[in-house]
Amino acid sequence: MGTPNRSTARRSILFTVDVEEFDTAVEFGHDISLDEQIAVSTRGLRLIAERFDAVGARTTLFTTANYALHEPALIRQLATKHEIASHGYYHTTFEPADLLTSRLALEKLLDKPITGFRRARMGFVNPNDVQKAGYQYNSSLHPTWLPGRYNHWGEPRHPFQELGVWQIPASVTPRLRLPLFWLSLKNFPFSYYKSLCKQTLATDGFLNLYVHPWEFTDLAAYEKIPTYVRRHSRDELLDRVEALLRYLKPMGEFETMDEFTRQLEAVAH
Repeated sequence: MGTPNRSTARRSILFTVDVEEFDTAVEFGHDISLDEQIAVSTRGLRLIAERFDAVGARTTLFTTANYALHEPALIRQLATKHEIASHGYYHTTFEPADLLTSRLALEKLLDKPITGFRRARMGFVNPNDVQKAGYQYNSSLHPTWLPGRYNHWGEPRHPFQELGVWQIPASVTPRLRLPLFWLSLKNFPFSYYKSLCKQTLATDGFLNLYVHPWEFTDLAAYEKIPTYVRRHSRDELLDRVEALLRYLKPMGEFETMDEFTRQLEAVAH
């Protein structure tokens, strides 16, 4: 099924957060406990949530069930303002059964439906499995080329339906498909990054960005993590995100993924 043309319709700003255990430190050689992984993410999540409140931005928090079950009160609190979606059961591992078990765990915790999914590290997930697990949308596709991880250069840049599930790609620039994800926010000159976001929002009618809570903590102690990952952490990155959100605010509406999906569905029918 084709994608509705949104370039002349309401412009949607989807600034999303992948809420997870801080296993990035483990990935780069640090031996830290699960408790520390949870604590680091929690510190960052509280800080970025304060900035969302300051700007009046509503977001989607793609949350692993493992994290949510370690911080149930915080996730319930955030769910009163923002959408909670599934980020799998664990961040380090994934199997198809996690699609359903993570959704059910989050629904039990929040007593509300969970309609969306994003796989950790934007990995591929079988569309049949996503449909069978009962999701309305999947935001795991990053239609760019990243050396060493994946090449999705030829995949659609705009939302499309597959087996009745809306696929909502992360945003890349219209022509060169430059990624606008968390590493670009950190490493591109900020004025250039803002300009790319403005151009993409104007062209596509939506902007789908994502960050992680642990980025907003002091990462100096984790020296094995590469500089390009640790750059602009804590207050410097928090200020950068708030400035970006204030810059984008006059250009569109901050929306949750679920709201955006419902609009796509309404236009398609």
